Amino acid sequence: MPKLTTQTEVQLGPQGRLVIPASLRRSLGFESGDNLIARMEEGRLILEKAETIKQRLKTRFAQLPKTTSLADELIAERREETKRETVE
Repeated sequence: MPKLTTQTEVQLGPQGRLVIPASLRRSLGFESGDNLIARMEEGRLILEKAETIKQRLKTRFAQLPKTTSLADELIAERREETKRETVE
């Protein structure tokens, strides 16, 4: 399903403050007091609820078996890398 784009012009206020128009806040489910994560991606400002990011990550890794530890796999990879670097 294609993503719909909603756009409106906003003005950066004093001290770099940005007001998100009410229609966009409603569409995104943003409410007063929500924690938003701001990041820059390809020259764009992305604002997302922290909970939205957490849910996306849970969905992404849901297919992993419960016995799989990504941390353990990463540590093992780093140890192998260190061994190879030491030999060289």
